[in-house]
Amino acid sequence: MSEVLTLPRTSPTRARIAIALFFFVSGFGFATWASRIPIIQHQLGLNEAQLGAVLLALPAGLMLTLPVTGKLLQHFSSRQVMMVGAVLFNLALGLLGFAEHTWQLAVLLFCFGSSRNLLNLSVNAQSVGVQALYDRSIIASFHGIWSVAGFAAAGLGALFIRNEVSTGFHFVAVSVVLTGVALAFFPGSLALPPSPPTKSIFPWPDKTVFKYGLITFASMACEGTFYDWSGVYFSQAAHAPKAIAPFGFTLYMVAMTTGRFLGDKLVERFGTKPLLQASGVLMSTGLLLAAAFPTPLMAGIGFVLGGFGVSCVVPLVFGLVGKANPLSAGTAIASVSTVSYFGFLVVPPLVGFVAKAASLRWSFALVALLGGMVVWLVPKLRDDPQEGVG
Repeated sequence: MSEVLTLPRTSPTRARIAIALFFFVSGFGFATWASRIPIIQHQLGLNEAQLGAVLLALPAGLMLTLPVTGKLLQHFSSRQVMMVGAVLFNLALGLLGFAEHTWQLAVLLFCFGSSRNLLNLSVNAQSVGVQALYDRSIIASFHGIWSVAGFAAAGLGALFIRNEVSTGFHFVAVSVVLTGVALAFFPGSLALPPSPPTKSIFPWPDKTVFKYGLITFASMACEGTFYDWSGVYFSQAAHAPKAIAPFGFTLYMVAMTTGRFLGDKLVERFGTKPLLQASGVLMSTGLLLAAAFPTPLMAGIGFVLGGFGVSCVVPLVFGLVGKANPLSAGTAIASVSTVSYFGFLVVPPLVGFVAKAASLRWSFALVALLGGMVVWLVPKLRDDPQEGVG
């Protein structure tokens, strides 16, 4: 453990609160944007295909700035990168509400994704540092805060839309408040040292870290599938009545959020790696249940199981990476994220292609194989003596 972790400049409780609030900033800001997507689509006159093409700018920003973030974390403390990322993230959010042309929206979404990458990788590096100050698991609760922030932002967005508050005012008001929160709680973050420099420009993982990346790839692919397709599946494949069709996604989100708050206690009782294997089983079971029995009841149960399955995988893997690489957690997390982001980028669109060629049921059944990949990979983490012990 590095000296800065054994002698932090802030108390563990203060650091935990500070990083939890930065997770809140990230979750609230992202969900604020998502709450207005249909309004912005209507304002710009975009059809579904055009909207889908424009939305690709956000993950493109995430992916293409991974090398930049990795290098920044090798030259600056993660707390500094986190603060800069939070300011830029909120600035991009505020500007998004004033896009009057499709190209402007695409450029701003690219910037939004890039700044979100700066914020997310650095705040996860900070969360690993905070975890090192505790003798019990607390890292999953940070991601639970992110989910709660998403719920709160969605609720505020619905309230503003109902009262016909303009998108520009909505985004600017939220960005100002979130920037204030970041500035207020920044002093409580950890003064972690920069990660050791690497020769690689792009933070592609080595053979050891690659297995961690594959596990998070599988989880984020399943998570992206539920995010993008659970509502469609519930209404089209499960033939849910219109009145309850939106509850498919809600069931998934509630289960995922609950799982993230329960995750730390489950780690204490069963260990990290057994919980990761159970997560893989739940992912596969949930997707297969929905695919095999396309009714609202069974699909709803499947979404709940899937939500619990994906809830803790990413924070727990980041925690393992931090144990395996205590002096270069930021770089290691960037490397894992390089692989895992492909789960969000590639798999959800493939679900649509398979659904067009066959059906959504087949799409969900194929994605379920990724949960099996998690179950298969987790025991192999024990083969490498450098890797952390769950």
